[in-house]
Amino acid sequence: MVAIGASALVAPFASFAQQQSKVWRVGFLGFNPRPDSIDSTFTGAFPRGMRELGFIEGKNLEIEWRFADGKSERLPTLAAELVQLKVDVIVTGSPPATRAAQKATTHIPIVIAAGGDPVDAGFVKSLAHPGGNITGLSNVSNDLGAKQLQMLVDMVPKLSRVVVLINPDNPFMETTIAKNILAAASRTNVTVLFHEARTRKEIENAFSQMARQKAGALIVARDPFFNQQTRHIAELAAKHRLPTVAGLREYVEVGGLMSYGASLTDMFRRAATYVDKILKGAKPGDLPVEQPTKFELVINGKTAKSLGLKIPQSLLTLADKVIE
Repeated sequence: MVAIGASALVAPFASFAQQQSKVWRVGFLGFNPRPDSIDSTFTGAFPRGMRELGFIEGKNLEIEWRFADGKSERLPTLAAELVQLKVDVIVTGSPPATRAAQKATTHIPIVIAAGGDPVDAGFVKSLAHPGGNITGLSNVSNDLGAKQLQMLVDMVPKLSRVVVLINPDNPFMETTIAKNILAAASRTNVTVLFHEARTRKEIENAFSQMARQKAGALIVARDPFFNQQTRHIAELAAKHRLPTVAGLREYVEVGGLMSYGASLTDMFRRAATYVDKILKGAKPGDLPVEQPTKFELVINGKTAKSLGLKIPQSLLTLADKVIE
């Protein structure tokens, strides 16, 4: 009886020790080019979030980073690599990456760090009950486009014509943004036009058309490809003296006028909590998808001055940061 009792006590301690000594392998699949320093971008919020939860790279965590360099055709191969490595979880940073991971595996848990409406995209059955092997976060808010439009109306006196730049290869963002912005514009005297671009050259052509149409402002839809082109878009907007709002704060940091959208830094940090729960035994299909709760408004004061615009007090009050 003593021997049996002793072995009963040893078993749970052995199991606990084994769990503590395990090195978890997490795959990260991104659409954009790999940054020179992951910690310097919003992507770095994910490993920081993991550290906060006790997962330390080189100790009990290994992250397999895979980036497609902005080439969607590379994503299936990279997703297959992660599956072959038998990672414990795959974290995705954009809808194209999630789609590639979804096609690559139905059994490895997939956590969406950011990217559109997962229900509309067919990644999950519902936000409350995802089902399957995918869960995570959505960075879409139903009134995002409407708020961006209102901010331009507040910023630009007598604004009458706004252009929305969309990527036709991102159909969800196209339909959602179009619907929301058109609904908001119907309550104002602003006319909304749409221009499509899927390449760098098409972005340049779109700006030339905007000039001919005498557009008064621009909304850049959040899109993985546009995220790569933030500096180029900011430079074109400055060249054409076009007040612009985008969804990514990096756009403002390279000279754009305004950005308003869900905080990607916060979302990538929150993705770590999903990975933590899954590694501790939770099923992804049982973890509800989170919608964004933290939004940030960033304004470039220098750009506003160069465009002859005065930042209204209503926006100054809301701004998380004003770059001078």
